[in-house]
Amino acid sequence: MKDYITVIGGGLAGCEAAYQIAQKEIKVKLYEMKPIKYTEAHSNKNLAEIVCSNSFKSNLHTNACGLLKEELRYLNSLLIKIADETQVPAGQALAVDRELFAKRVTEEIEKNPLIEVIHQEVTDVEKMSQEGIVIIATGPLTSEGMAKEISKLTGEDKLYFYDAAAPIVTKESINFDIAFYGNRYDQEKQKNESTDDWYAKLRTQDASYINLPMNKDEYEKFVQELINAEVVTLHEFEKREIFEGCMPIEIMAKRGIDTLRFGPLKPVGFDDPRTGRRPYAVVQLRQDDKDGIIYNIVGFQTNLKYGEQKRVFCMIPGLENAEFMKYGVMHRNTYINSSKLLDCTYNLKNNKNIYFAGQITGVEGYVESISSGMVSALNAVAQYKLQGKVEFSELTMIGALAKYISTPNEKFQPMNANFGILPELDQKTKDKKLKYGKLADRALKNLDQFYAILDKK
Repeated sequence: MKDYITVIGGGLAGCEAAYQIAQKEIKVKLYEMKPIKYTEAHSNKNLAEIVCSNSFKSNLHTNACGLLKEELRYLNSLLIKIADETQVPAGQALAVDRELFAKRVTEEIEKNPLIEVIHQEVTDVEKMSQEGIVIIATGPLTSEGMAKEISKLTGEDKLYFYDAAAPIVTKESINFDIAFYGNRYDQEKQKNESTDDWYAKLRTQDASYINLPMNKDEYEKFVQELINAEVVTLHEFEKREIFEGCMPIEIMAKRGIDTLRFGPLKPVGFDDPRTGRRPYAVVQLRQDDKDGIIYNIVGFQTNLKYGEQKRVFCMIPGLENAEFMKYGVMHRNTYINSSKLLDCTYNLKNNKNIYFAGQITGVEGYVESISSGMVSALNAVAQYKLQGKVEFSELTMIGALAKYISTPNEKFQPMNANFGILPELDQKTKDKKLKYGKLADRALKNLDQFYAILDKK
């Protein structure tokens, strides 16, 4: 075993991982291919370059990402510390001066005597892992050579080269005066055997799909607003390829008024319990977590701006007061099927010397990437020292994210921090702010108890 740990990728996750390892008095070799080679979206020679928004999202205790930042501050995260130091006015959000942020992270990493920064593209991880522990944190724009290497390591024919994710809403925010459970065509089989109260049962039965019926007027108004809604401007390199594998729902809608009714909104196989007749169109929601707390809107991958998604999708009957845990996205984003490949420490199941971190694991967002870098680093250190795994409780946001990406899921898609992935409170409350505050308090209390043990390692 080498006397150092290798980290590949000098982004947010990689830099956090390298720093945390060095804090435990272990040498690190941090590989970053810039400035020798750049991706299509990068241009700054510094480490931890931010290429999209300069916002690290809300700082509020009652916000999921705000809670995640608090947990990371508690664990002495370098990147959150520097984000706090380089923040610019942004109301309740933590936004940074992106140039200063990257410069400060680079300075902290390069001055650390235990971290050696090597500017070189890596394409042979297997050999490295035979000699020591490796953390792969190459990000959503992983180079072609590295992507091929990762495919070989994971045994997957291909990586998920584009993030085409549908919006996700909480079950408790769905209006069940309109919505009903049921899988397509199952109704026809059950009706012949059912009693007069069969339609009432549809509202309460356990099923993996929730259905939202629409009449002609509701459907046509929705389609019109969908067509006219504002979309996100893509990078040129994304425009060339992103639509090959799937189609944004707003593009489908522009192909004709009935296109969606013969596609993801087809009503075939359903009856509306309110009328006993087939609806004009049906929007389906599919269960997205083991506990049935969150559901994704089937077929609704989209390039609409987040505000437009909330405005337009809340026009769907039953989603008038929908609480969005994640908005739909379609952009260049290389990630592995972590639900099949990784455990809750971000360790590769078929090669214990390899960890993954950052958005390549399916965590989405700056702070979430930093969180994965923290967890993978602590576990790489534990392995190096021949100690047991460092597994965060799912009651914390750090642990809930780790559990989400490592839980088997045939429909796995990237996820950001949200309260929907935390276990429910023992006592439920309809007051959302109060609920989130209690979830946050519980998480920090749990982390406090966990840290007392972790600090001794």
